[in-house]
Amino acid sequence: MRSLESDKAKQAGRTVRAYSVHVLTASGIVFAFLAVAELFAAAPDSRWVFGWLAIAGIIDAADGPLARMWDVKTHAARIGGGVIDDIVDYLTFTFIPLLLIWRMGWLPDPAALWVVPAMGASLFGFANTRAKQTDAGFFLGFPSYWNIIAYYVGILVVQFGFAGAVFSAVSIVVFTVLTVVPVRFIYPNQVAPPWRGPIIIGGIAWVALLLALLPTYPTVPLGWLAISFVYPAFYFALSAYLDATARG
Repeated sequence: MRSLESDKAKQAGRTVRAYSVHVLTASGIVFAFLAVAELFAAAPDSRWVFGWLAIAGIIDAADGPLARMWDVKTHAARIGGGVIDDIVDYLTFTFIPLLLIWRMGWLPDPAALWVVPAMGASLFGFANTRAKQTDAGFFLGFPSYWNIIAYYVGILVVQFGFAGAVFSAVSIVVFTVLTVVPVRFIYPNQVAPPWRGPIIIGGIAWVALLLALLPTYPTVPLGWLAISFVYPAFYFALSAYLDATARG
């Protein structure tokens, strides 16, 4: 009898733990709301927007490994954690960052001409059932890191003026196209060893650098700006190499 009660208690614990991961994933909507609330301010501060989005990003980085470790698909199967994750990710990785670019007037007019197609392309990217190729360690298409694109757009436009705005607009077009074409990018939490360690550790260091530069954003020392491009260059180069290698 005691053994049966113990098994039931353990199962209940596993269930509560699994559902807590769903709650953690869904909590990203709180920070999405706070970011949008800042955008509605009379004089929005992009630093706060990026700060709230960074917290949502940290949650997104943590919930996947926890879900796999605690077997959420088995113990909390009634809730589709992937659906929650996609909705929150679309808001915090795509819609809000691109809305920020539009709200701040960082692109040549009409700014909607640049951001709305990117929103649409990412919507199709999120809906693509083959987008997350977890077994191979890839995303199919640019994985909608528009929060990072927006961060750099703000710096380039404020520090380089019209030239920065034009370069940013062209870059957005390029990444919009990359979102829907069949090229693959590394899935950091799923890429095979020995690359997983460098990708994750390098990513943590890179995000820490971007956050360290946030207090003076968008005025960033050019030396630190150049250093901050090292990790994205490594990520894109390694993605191209591993994709080409996997295709044979």
